[in-house]
Amino acid sequence: MEKEKLKEQIRSQLIAGLDEKITLLHKEIASTQESRNADTKSSAGDKYETGRAMAQMELEKNQATLSRTIKLRKELLMMDLEKKFDKVEFGSLVFTKQGNYFISFGLGKITVSKQDYYAISLGSPIGKALYQKSAGDIVVFQGREILVLEVF
Repeated sequence: MEKEKLKEQIRSQLIAGLDEKITLLHKEIASTQESRNADTKSSAGDKYETGRAMAQMELEKNQATLSRTIKLRKELLMMDLEKKFDKVEFGSLVFTKQGNYFISFGLGKITVSKQDYYAISLGSPIGKALYQKSAGDIVVFQGREILVLEVF
């Protein structure tokens, strides 16, 4: 498979996963708002206030997660998939004997054409080990040698 198409397929799957998460967060936010607003003040005023405060904290947490997820999605969409890389950096696709990595964000495993790829960030331990490495370089990660076969 052509490497540009491969990167596009990996990115598309990552975006689809983020879209799914965004949809779930919107539903969770709506549900939390509804729950918070439906709370009726009872004679136990402190209990009511505590419930509302907890719902508000949950709402703020979900809104922050939604904001970060939308930002990740935008950054993935802006990534130049046609850029060629000699060294591992943000946006590169890295092939090693032990696994294949898409250097973007820590979003987990993606399978394309029965081949696994791991979306990792440069801030992750393996991302830090691979950063600025080129084809032919060997990195030691968790006591294992990893041979970089290709950086695209």
